[in-house]
Amino acid sequence: MRPLNSYYFSFIVGSQNLYGAETLRVVEKNSREIVETMNRSGLLPWEIRFSSVVTDPNAILDAMEKANTDKSCAGVIVWMHTFSPAKMWIAGLKTLRLPLLHLHTQYNREIPVNEIDMDYMNLHQAAHGDREFGYICARLRLARKVVTGHYTDSTVLNEIGLWMRAAIGYAVSQDLKCERFADNMRQVAVTEGDKVEAQIKFGWQVNYLPVGELAATIEALTEDEVEQLFNEYRSKYTIDTDDLDAVRYQARIETAMKKLLSGRDAIAFSTNFEDLHGLKQLPGLAAQRLMGEGFGFAAEGDWKTACLLAVMKRMEAGMAGGCSFMEDYTYHLADDSLVLGAHMLEIDPSIAAGEIKISVEPLGIGNRMPPARMKFVSRTGSAICVSLIDMGDRLRMICADVEVVEPIARMPNLPVAQVMWRPLPDLKTSSEAWIYAGGAHHTVLSFSLTAEHMREFANMAGIEFVHIGADTNINTFRESLLAADAIWRNR
Repeated sequence: MRPLNSYYFSFIVGSQNLYGAETLRVVEKNSREIVETMNRSGLLPWEIRFSSVVTDPNAILDAMEKANTDKSCAGVIVWMHTFSPAKMWIAGLKTLRLPLLHLHTQYNREIPVNEIDMDYMNLHQAAHGDREFGYICARLRLARKVVTGHYTDSTVLNEIGLWMRAAIGYAVSQDLKCERFADNMRQVAVTEGDKVEAQIKFGWQVNYLPVGELAATIEALTEDEVEQLFNEYRSKYTIDTDDLDAVRYQARIETAMKKLLSGRDAIAFSTNFEDLHGLKQLPGLAAQRLMGEGFGFAAEGDWKTACLLAVMKRMEAGMAGGCSFMEDYTYHLADDSLVLGAHMLEIDPSIAAGEIKISVEPLGIGNRMPPARMKFVSRTGSAICVSLIDMGDRLRMICADVEVVEPIARMPNLPVAQVMWRPLPDLKTSSEAWIYAGGAHHTVLSFSLTAEHMREFANMAGIEFVHIGADTNINTFRESLLAADAIWRNR
């Protein structure tokens, strides 16, 4: 997988030869200054690199093809400094395979009322040059992001930064490999899906890796390899159990899984408690640790959520919130209705607040020895829960806004990590909307990303996006689903 810090975004500026060499020199000078200013702002998570001022169809096509073939280029930002006739852009835009952002800005923030003349007007024409460009993008039905405002404004820079994160998710997706230890949980519908369609839309390669191969790798590990990782556990966490052998066994699973995944250049994986051939425990602590290191994971063979988690972890790079595989487990329906989120074992420690303990307790499922797992309570704050489902004729992403709160009380007998949240606008509306939309019980919970990050990612991939938030009205929401069915079936 390509290092995240190797990505950049290409900045292409439109003009035409009509204005002469001196005007084009100023256009390039101003454009380079804009790029330098945006990069110095500290508000962009990735670097923008000036590409060129393009003035004819061949130059535009060359710039787009150069961006396409550079594996480090995660997207293209385009701006019209002057008027640039849009028919020149057709071939280049039809060739572009990367996410596109149209920056509708201007070099000068204010009109110089005492100095403005025709030369100034000819040079600073974004007000109608960008409209010409916007028309051809609309005519070509291009998915793109439009951001308006002066390039020094924090609101503009933050919008660009948000789009960049979505574009990085899309770029990472093109090389993403997911390994499935066993198949999907038997008879479960929502964790199934069309792997071919997922590769077409996102680039995800979803492969099968026999559990027996994992078991053999576990058995082949040396005691030194296991003890080294076990000592790391002891230095980082409170081990709240006398069954240290069970904890060491999770170290075996983690080490073996990491070897297998790294050897296949995979950053996502799924497991299934119904298929543990050769394993003494269901992976618990091991899966949590690997998520904490950046691997995407989901249980019960849910490869879609595993891949989504891997993507979202890279989209949130440099942000502090954290994200995790999650499941709506049970409700608190008294007074302020809340959701208790958890899973049998596997919640990511990146969302933990306070002490993390490792315990060994019976699981009651999987027919194996009691597994070691991390126990903790999550941080609080605004978050999103995201689900990706297969509607048969399309993929649908559902994103719900939630407010993570302190647990209502200590739960001394709960043997897993826990998260408690209030869905927006309320549990009744949110859960009904989620169920009408077909949302899964598995999600990715993120404290860093927002619905807008995921909307941009879905737009880049060409999939349906559904948002449930503070303004959701259930009747309007149901009507929007009916309209979406009609629209997407006719695409």
